[in-house]
Amino acid sequence: MLAISGLMKRYGGTVAVENVDLEVRAGSFYGIVGPNGAGKTTTLSIVTGLLRPDAGTVTVLGADVWRDPAAAKRSLGVLPDRLRLFDRLTGAQLLYYSATLRGLDGVTARKRSSDLATAFGLHDALGRLVSDYSVGMTKKIALAAAIIHSPRVLVLDEPFESVDPVSAATVTDVLQRYVAGGGTVLLSSHSMDLVERICDSVAVIVDGHVLASGTVDEVRAGRSLEQRFVELAGGRAVTEGMEWLQNFSD
Repeated sequence: MLAISGLMKRYGGTVAVENVDLEVRAGSFYGIVGPNGAGKTTTLSIVTGLLRPDAGTVTVLGADVWRDPAAAKRSLGVLPDRLRLFDRLTGAQLLYYSATLRGLDGVTARKRSSDLATAFGLHDALGRLVSDYSVGMTKKIALAAAIIHSPRVLVLDEPFESVDPVSAATVTDVLQRYVAGGGTVLLSSHSMDLVERICDSVAVIVDGHVLASGTVDEVRAGRSLEQRFVELAGGRAVTEGMEWLQNFSD
């Protein structure tokens, strides 16, 4: 479905990603986890064609993202990092615009907009400007815009960041229904608990390198995903030698 091979990207002397190899099978819910600056966003930006790698390839359904971008991107729906929307449009206008950009006719665009708005709990907000939406509503309308053309693969960079629990539950439900219907999700997240709960496969990226990948059970190896992540990332007890924290000044 989606294959990443030998991916490399440097910014000057800084290595963003190095020799990243991942295989995302069709119908999977695949999570990429790692600390800030690990290379998650760089990897997903290359996967979606937003950033050119120094080396390596990415194929989507056999189409190379850089050699045959039109074919590859037809199969993709994207929720990028640092989301920017046309927020002077209403929610309805944004969804209609996104649908027509993907070649949908007006009748289909309006029908799918209504269906997605209902699924995401946004139906009553479709007439409002996106600039007036909350963070959670903005994430949901952006995800609706990414999925409206029924892509085979969704690539989502931190879809749950700054999202309240109610909105997160709604997004999770829609994504699980999408995967159950045969769709494929590749997402990045800081939340180990969330990835462990909703994903079937995971890759741990630290300093631009994949330290572990496979099914969630394979990667966590009998521990929680968070415990395994800390172990792989070389975490340590940061309070070691700070006994004075328990000696109060009064």
